[in-house]
Amino acid sequence: MVDVDSALRASAYSGKKRPKGSDSKKEEVKSRKIEPFEPEEAFEKEKADAFSMWLVIVFGFTIGLIMRYLVMPTLSESEAILWVLPLSLVVILPTMHKLLIPNKWSDRYDGGNWFRASFLYIFSWLAISFLLVNPPLADIAPPTLADGIDVQNTDSIEYVGWIDGTYTIALNQGTVDVVLGMAVRDNVDAENANVQVSFWKYGAFVDELANGTASDLTEARATFDSVNNSWVSVDKLGNPVVIKHSEDIGLAWDLGSLTPGQYEIKVRLSEVGDPWEENVWERTYRIAVVTVATA
Repeated sequence: MVDVDSALRASAYSGKKRPKGSDSKKEEVKSRKIEPFEPEEAFEKEKADAFSMWLVIVFGFTIGLIMRYLVMPTLSESEAILWVLPLSLVVILPTMHKLLIPNKWSDRYDGGNWFRASFLYIFSWLAISFLLVNPPLADIAPPTLADGIDVQNTDSIEYVGWIDGTYTIALNQGTVDVVLGMAVRDNVDAENANVQVSFWKYGAFVDELANGTASDLTEARATFDSVNNSWVSVDKLGNPVVIKHSEDIGLAWDLGSLTPGQYEIKVRLSEVGDPWEENVWERTYRIAVVTVATA
C-alpha cells in the first residue's frame, strides 16, 4: 500500500526526468493553459444548434406527410420508393442549412453537426411515418394467420412437422381423417377480414373451403371450437399454438379421409386498406401425407 509521502516523492522524481529542451517547456505551458470562456460565442453556437435541430425536425415531418398523403395514394402496395426517397434526402441537409439559416450561424456548423442532423432527420421521418400509416389514422398491414396451420391429433398420426418447407403428416396406417385448423389475426378488426381457402391435390383443385368474411364462417369457427385442445401443437398448458390471442379467430375444416400424397392449402386474406384499396396476404402451404413403419 502506497502512503501520501511516497506518492509525493514519486511525483517529484517523475518531474525531474522531463527533458529540459525548450520544446518540452512550451508543450508543458501550453497543456496547462486554459482556454478563455466566451459567453457570447457559446450563446451563438447554442442558437445555431437550436436552429439546426428545429429545421431538421420540421423537414423530417414534412417528408413524412408528403410520402403519406401524396406518394402512397398513387401506389397499390409497398414499394422501395417509400424509403429510398426519404433516405436519399439526407445528402441535401448541408445545402438546406446554408440556404435557410443565415451565414452568422450556418458558418459554425462542422462535420459533427451534419452527422447529428442526419440521424435526427431519419428519426423524425420514421416517427411521423409510423404514426400516419398505423391505426387509427391508417391501415397498411393485411390480416395474417396467427401461427400457420395445424391438424387435429388422432391415433393414426405418428408425428407432424415441417420438412424442407413442407408440412409433413406421418401415419401409422394407410389413411387418416384430417381436420385442418388456422387462426386469422388483424391489427384492427379480424372479424371483417375476407378469407379465401382452397384445397388442392397434386396441383388439381379439390374444394373451396372458405370464401367470405371471418365473421360469416360460422361453420368453420364451430369446427375449430369443437376440436378444443386436441391439436397436434399445444403449449405447456395444453392450449393450441395455432391461435395466440383471444382476438384471433380460429377456423377449421374437415378435409375428409386422406391417403399418402401431396396436397396444398392456398390461403388468401384481404381487407379494405387505407390509403391502399386492399391489403392482401397470401400463402400456399404444401402438405405431404406419408406412411412410416411402426414396430
